[in-house]
Amino acid sequence: MTAPSDLTPLAETVECEFMHSYESRTPPPAYTDLGIATTRVGGGVALAMRNDPSGGYWNKALGFGTTEPFTVEILDRVLDFYRDQGVDQAVLQLVPAALPAGFDEIAAARGLEPGSTWVKLAARPDEVVAAPTRLRVGPVPGAEARRWADVVLAGFGMPSGGLTTMLAATVGAPAWRPYAAWDGDDVVAGGNLFLHGEAASLNAAATAPGHRGLGAQSALIAARARAAAEAGCRWVFVETGQPAPDQRNPSLDNLRRAGFTPLYERRNWVWRSAG
Repeated sequence: MTAPSDLTPLAETVECEFMHSYESRTPPPAYTDLGIATTRVGGGVALAMRNDPSGGYWNKALGFGTTEPFTVEILDRVLDFYRDQGVDQAVLQLVPAALPAGFDEIAAARGLEPGSTWVKLAARPDEVVAAPTRLRVGPVPGAEARRWADVVLAGFGMPSGGLTTMLAATVGAPAWRPYAAWDGDDVVAGGNLFLHGEAASLNAAATAPGHRGLGAQSALIAARARAAAEAGCRWVFVETGQPAPDQRNPSLDNLRRAGFTPLYERRNWVWRSAG
């Protein structure tokens, strides 16, 4: 795949929108119990989950620099939002090209520290390589929404409960296409697909420990890419962790084998409340 150089805004926007959809559409009472609040600022979103049982994953801000410059004023508004929500820690996912001059000093003055690096990848959905598996792969029916959500959460080391309600709410939602892999009657792996205009995003991919190495994720990548193509999407995006030079990330390996091309690397900036 030869990707045009201007895919960054599209890639960041679709990720921004699927994260906003996850949290803003959480049904009550889980929405209140989790302490969710969201705001749109500077062309991006800031998402707060005051009672995040995962330890902070769902407190993040992203999507900046796509429709307007990311400025120090916007940064301060984001951090004020987290202070107002009583959040102790949040991650700002910032594209290097969007950062204002002297950002390292700006970040340090506000208690932001550089964290892990993610890599963003893209593919044309009709060019994603098919992958066989003995497992049955298909869309998640409504009756199995919570089982699927719990498998995905467990794969990320996150507890069931309010987060189950949040993920399960995407089953049957117009912009979402959740997929699962079954071994007999048991849901053993899952992944989600979010549709946003001409773009789609793969996300929430996890496999139960006892069923890893069976090709579930490669098959789920291919199945969701087909769904994106059927929905008329021209591009499908995904992000995963960038491994250290002497290490490997199986998710990144799966994506590259499927035909995804790395676009850019993005730093996660970690903010912690001084209080």
